Amino acid sequence: MFKTLLIANRGEIACRIIRTARRMGLRSIAVFSEADALALHVRQADEAYPIGPAAAAQSYLRGDVILEVARRAGAEAIHPGYGFLSENAEFAEACAAAGVTFIGPSPAAIRAMGSKAEAKRIMVEAGVPTVPGYHGDGQGEALLAAEAARIGFPVLIKASAGGGGKGMRPVLRAEDFAAELAGARREARAAFGDDRVLLEKYLQRPRHVEVQVFGDNHGRITHLHTRDCSLQRRHQKVIEEAPAPALSNMLRKQLHDAAENAARAVGYTNAGTVEFIVEGTEAYFLEMNTRLQVEHPVTEMITGLDLVEWQLRVAAGEALPAAWPPAPQGHAVEVRLYAEDPAEDFRPSIGRLNTLHLVPPDAGRIDAGVSQGDAVSSHYDPMIAKLIAWGERREAAVASLQASLAEARIAGVTTNAALLRRLLREPVMHGEVADTGHIARHAGRLLQQPDAAPDWMVAAIVADHCAGLDAACANPWARGDAWRVFGAAELVFRLAAGGAPRQVVARPGAGMVRVSIDGGSALQVAQHTGAGHVAFTVDGVPRRLGAMSRFPGPVWRVVDAFEPYEFSLLDPYAPVGEAAGADHRLSAPIPGRVVQLLVAPGDVVKRGDILVIIEAMKTELRITAPRDGIVEALGCAMGEGVEEGTELVTLAAPSA
Repeated sequence: MFKTLLIANRGEIACRIIRTARRMGLRSIAVFSEADALALHVRQADEAYPIGPAAAAQSYLRGDVILEVARRAGAEAIHPGYGFLSENAEFAEACAAAGVTFIGPSPAAIRAMGSKAEAKRIMVEAGVPTVPGYHGDGQGEALLAAEAARIGFPVLIKASAGGGGKGMRPVLRAEDFAAELAGARREARAAFGDDRVLLEKYLQRPRHVEVQVFGDNHGRITHLHTRDCSLQRRHQKVIEEAPAPALSNMLRKQLHDAAENAARAVGYTNAGTVEFIVEGTEAYFLEMNTRLQVEHPVTEMITGLDLVEWQLRVAAGEALPAAWPPAPQGHAVEVRLYAEDPAEDFRPSIGRLNTLHLVPPDAGRIDAGVSQGDAVSSHYDPMIAKLIAWGERREAAVASLQASLAEARIAGVTTNAALLRRLLREPVMHGEVADTGHIARHAGRLLQQPDAAPDWMVAAIVADHCAGLDAACANPWARGDAWRVFGAAELVFRLAAGGAPRQVVARPGAGMVRVSIDGGSALQVAQHTGAGHVAFTVDGVPRRLGAMSRFPGPVWRVVDAFEPYEFSLLDPYAPVGEAAGADHRLSAPIPGRVVQLLVAPGDVVKRGDILVIIEAMKTELRITAPRDGIVEALGCAMGEGVEEGTELVTLAAPSA
């Protein structure tokens, strides 16, 4: 076994690999870009070396620079994690030429499975069932349109060179094909430097089921059971579980056998994943990922194995145990916590994690790449953490995750935590099964903003604040509220509580606070603190907040029936600003690059029309017209990099 391991990655997977390396007594070497100089993986590693600017193309994708660091640090092996260089055959070859062990399969296997078209050809020859489609070399627009018509709409356009949902577009009608093809090619070129595509029949209600496979250098290939990854947004996974539920024994065996055959067809070694789409009793090969998967923890939970450890052992020449695969024990579920706004088409959210409090699920764990105070930047994937729960039954694992998410407290960025809570309450997580279109199909219900907090809850929060002021300072002359000798004056607040800010007037009294909201009649609020909860009586009605957290600011967070409400005090005398009239100036929500400019000055646009598309954080963001109008001016150009807040389009009223 080698003694020094370089991790050619960042974030949570780098931290995950470092954890195993430390347990195995290996010296861990981290690399970091300028944006990651203070990152968690840098702080956790035994040594860390800079490799270039923030842009991945100039740092984490520079295999030559990383190999030079390996030489200087004396690293005997390199673990690429997932993403970046993990499926780069040229980098694997360069490692071998430099005498450094690459933790992964052979360059030939990476190259064979790296092209979706070539992978499909190999699978057909190996007898692995594939989805009807077109995987040819011809890439002319007319040819592709004709092939799509032959397959029959709806069809799915997919980038040949990569995965992760990049360059993937479903097309429901022939008249939309040209526009979606152009978008898929643009995404594929940006993500993989290769705009070739393939076409497949677009199945209407498919499940995404995958099989973990492992191969050693002694000719042994085996599976480690199934995972279900059907709950997805933008073709990227949100919730994963193992083993995949609701599969017949016959179909499960078919999947295991097909996955092992796929791995044997390319002489596979180390960890890999064979992905299938399943509809009814039919399963079709989707792709093979020649690396560790983001969702590998659920397989670890049901097998009791450390897959990173076995990656290292196999790379060092050890044989897989003859007793594999171990029988699965219980059920595991993983959720991906992202810094993104589901209500804004999953727009990534950047900022500093002023508060990050996560509680591990019972019999589970948290894999995170950031800690409180770290920043979510615009340069990389916006994942904050993965929460993984195990239970003897599926219901127990889901309940454990629900309890963990109820305790999560995050401030500084917008997250998908509310979506995760709602998904865990869906029937598809309780006895039913999901398909890949579930989130998109139920977006109106799942992605909505939380309703405005009810008046009783607003009144209770204000009463809690008044009680805090009472207890904060024994010296009345040092207090910052409206205390006075002849009785408390009215306290005036502006409280952000979901929806429009609420104007609140409070008059504290002996054991009671009178609270008036937006000029309405006063509510009488009494507060009673009990063990593990805060209780109130509001106009004689008992109310209880079982999960209320207080933060500096002041900021409160309340979880009511797993639905979070955030409260924060605003300056009641601050000017409202220009928000009411700002819908004529459309700005970049985060830094990015303009990849499509669809309007020119003078164009008439309707509400919802796409005006500009910018690419940021591996995602295309569509800037749409908030109302009918005329394009008055443009503040950007095609291909131009824009900073957060850059004014992209100025709209005039239609009458102008």
